[in-house]
Amino acid sequence: MMINKKRRGRKKRVCNFCADKAKHIDYKDIRKLGKYITERGKMLPRRITGTCATHQRTLTQAIKRSRIIALLPYSAD
Repeated sequence: MMINKKRRGRKKRVCNFCADKAKHIDYKDIRKLGKYITERGKMLPRRITGTCATHQRTLTQAIKRSRIIALLPYSAD
């Protein structure tokens, strides 16, 4: 006898960059990079954003590059 079982967990998130078939993440695209940063300036982890491992690494590099040339802040202050 089966009683209604609730599904545990969430639906698996899909990597936005894989869905768009993006091969390169541009460090000058602040609008796109801003979605992966908190209000305080911290980078969001993979488990929250749903990006795949390869795109998370390139995303991290792009965020760091845009911080170096002062397009994105290091912290909120």
